[in-house]
Amino acid sequence: MTVIPTLETERLRLRPMTIEDWPAYEQLMKSERAAHMGGPHTTESAWGMFCNDVALWALSGHGALSVDLLETGECIGQVGINRGPLFPEYELGWYVYEHAEGKGYAMEAALALRGWAFNVRGLETLVSYIEPDNARSIKLAERMGAYHDTNASSLDPDDLVYRHPVKQMA
Repeated sequence: MTVIPTLETERLRLRPMTIEDWPAYEQLMKSERAAHMGGPHTTESAWGMFCNDVALWALSGHGALSVDLLETGECIGQVGINRGPLFPEYELGWYVYEHAEGKGYAMEAALALRGWAFNVRGLETLVSYIEPDNARSIKLAERMGAYHDTNASSLDPDDLVYRHPVKQMA
């Protein structure tokens, strides 16, 4: 049985998703803000994605974690590792809700989960699939030390692939 980790950083707690996370998740996925995640989505497709994020832990030993502020317990977003039959490689993804943007939370959460993936899960590399017009995610990936890997495969041929090498964890 897979144990879903709870990780803490200076300001954040990354924890297993709960049904209480669904309303904010649904709202985001149905909005124009989901454009970089294949959206906006219907309620039905958003629910399927939410369930996928949870189920991946049991099926693959990785998945998504909700991101809470340690100080208040407020859920401000999600970070996750995705890989199933649709993804050529393990993908590290992230988002924060609009009111939490610009405070470094996405990077803090992504670095924590990346560290877990390399140091605990034993992955050798991760990629982030990013749409070319998603400048904020490109900038975040680059600040994390990821580089644009023009030789990597992607499910969507228009996506840029940013590779997070293990050496960044040293």
